[in-house]
Amino acid sequence: MLTVDFHRIPVQPGWRILDIGCGSGRHLAEAARYRDVCIAGTDLHPAELKQAGDRLDWLAEMGECRGRCILSAADITRLPFADESFDLVICSEVLEHIPDHARAVAETVRVLKPGSPLVVSVPRYLPERICWLLSSDYRNTPGGHIRIYRRRELTDLLSCSGVRPGMFRWAHSLHTPYWWLKCLLGPQREDRWPVRLYHRFLVWDMMNHPRLIRFLERLLDPVLGKSLVVYLTRPPKGERL
Repeated sequence: MLTVDFHRIPVQPGWRILDIGCGSGRHLAEAARYRDVCIAGTDLHPAELKQAGDRLDWLAEMGECRGRCILSAADITRLPFADESFDLVICSEVLEHIPDHARAVAETVRVLKPGSPLVVSVPRYLPERICWLLSSDYRNTPGGHIRIYRRRELTDLLSCSGVRPGMFRWAHSLHTPYWWLKCLLGPQREDRWPVRLYHRFLVWDMMNHPRLIRFLERLLDPVLGKSLVVYLTRPPKGERL
């Protein structure tokens, strides 16, 4: 499940790309398909980094990994990279977990080269608010979501750190009912048959990409999209926001 649409980003050979909070590596694997890029993935959780490494190894075995990849355990509020190191930074579904989100954003912008793109995604306000209303366990899970962003709140936070918001989009409308089901039946109760059935449908959709379902999701994204995705740019040096 890709939240970032790479078709909206002019990835070039030689680019250095950072995926903060890379999880199991879904965006890393997509970026690795571009020729002669260097990709870094960071996450706090060793198990997630292991999954990301396995995914990249599988991609290499298939002959589809055209870039170089490194993985590192790192905290978004203390990134182990020099200033202005990357040509593209991705921060997908991370900020809603971070107590000091202003510092996290400042670090994210610090490592981005001037004139380069940043992509940030967070859970969309209304679907996430309904999840919170449906389940206290969902909102009180340790390490879970501690805030919900409205679009203006997110873009203001990012703008204060020196990046210019551009286009935005909604994504993953088909996943919204799945999370509502989980919240109704218990966030940890993946054995419930409605949850299992819907999960099988989502996996089938991701594996097969049926045109009709893709078309329906695009229609529903503005209404039910689970994620808000914002595309931004750090202005070139000397250019004001």
